[in-house]
Amino acid sequence: MKYYSTNRLAPLATLEEAVVKGLAGDKGLYMPEKIKALPSSFFEKMKDMSFQEISYVVADAFFGEDVDADTLKQIVYDTLPFDAPVVHVNNSIYSLELYHGPTLAFKDVGGRFMARLLGHFIRKQGKKEVNVLVATSGDTGSAVANGFLGVPGIHVYVLYPKGKVSPIQECQFTTLGQNITALEIEGTFDDCQALVKSAFMDKELNAHMQLTSANSINVARFLPQAFYYFYAYAQLAKMGKADNLVFCVPSGNFGNITAGLFGMRMGLPVKRFIAANNRNDVFLQYLQTGIYTPRPSVTTIANAMDVGDPSNFARILDLYGNSHEAVCEKISGCMYTDEEIAETVKSTFTETGYLLDPHGACGYRALKEQLKEGETGVFLETAHPAKFKDTVEAIIGTSIDIPVKLQEFMKGTKQSIGLQKDFEGFKSFLMNC
Repeated sequence: MKYYSTNRLAPLATLEEAVVKGLAGDKGLYMPEKIKALPSSFFEKMKDMSFQEISYVVADAFFGEDVDADTLKQIVYDTLPFDAPVVHVNNSIYSLELYHGPTLAFKDVGGRFMARLLGHFIRKQGKKEVNVLVATSGDTGSAVANGFLGVPGIHVYVLYPKGKVSPIQECQFTTLGQNITALEIEGTFDDCQALVKSAFMDKELNAHMQLTSANSINVARFLPQAFYYFYAYAQLAKMGKADNLVFCVPSGNFGNITAGLFGMRMGLPVKRFIAANNRNDVFLQYLQTGIYTPRPSVTTIANAMDVGDPSNFARILDLYGNSHEAVCEKISGCMYTDEEIAETVKSTFTETGYLLDPHGACGYRALKEQLKEGETGVFLETAHPAKFKDTVEAIIGTSIDIPVKLQEFMKGTKQSIGLQKDFEGFKSFLMNC
């Protein structure tokens, strides 16, 4: 399958080129030329299939033309040795728990898949080293760093905004060493993302080192996130609850909801999507006005959603032919303040015993407010609440247990390099690596 750029000015690319390059030469994001509809027979038997089995069918539709079946199956099965259960919370609302992977966040799926697929292509090309640049507002850095840790021929540089990720999140990518370098940037997530994009466009830097991205701008990172939408549907179908299904997605860089929209285009029976924002609500403003106006991000307690210029907005526009009306038919939006997020975490814990993280709280609240009679709502619980321990404990007024997986990360010693947000300084650092 060929991949085109959302800006339509770069040559078509193979999957291998799209994954290794990350970003198209015209600064656009790669999109597959076609999105295959899956047969009705697949949806009929999904409820009796495992997470891995379902995911392989979806992966084959995206990648099967370019990766041999045995290799692709091994990549999928190695990516997903954990579950993503749908858990009932209240009335017709369910949580899709995406924190059962090694770093306890949804990005384990895309991060682990991309690490394995990129590793496959590097071995195939016989390259000595590929350098992965990834900007993170929290969970991307840990998922990508741990997904690529120790992979031969790959060095990962994680750029993160100083003081704007939780201490536990920071431990997950600054204590690893080996082929992982953490770069602490004096700025915001948007500044980190801008540095990554500028690096791809710099000819001198690209002549010096092979660069690719592991942010959701990379097709190998965001497309596998469609897997768990299909699996969620399968679980609900088994319960007899899959009719009139509404997914609510806490949204920052919009790769997660874009993967769900791809799933719907492939035939997944979803009625509609809700994009839940914190105060960084440029997408909601677009829905309301038809005008997209990026702006500097602001800091919130749902820090992984602190994005003022979401990259994947370009993919959503492309998917719907740049039609505001078409986007609004499938996606609605909402915005919550820190105070509203905190109130939702506390009241939900008190009333149901279910502990939300600040991001999942946005999704749950949106369903409580917007779900219609006869609909089943699923919000994505994108990370374990313990990753935001101080924030969550302050809200609910009691201590929470830290899972063993997180405790192990916290034992390490922080290893990071501080940089300013100017590109020349970042470029100089990389040129001397």
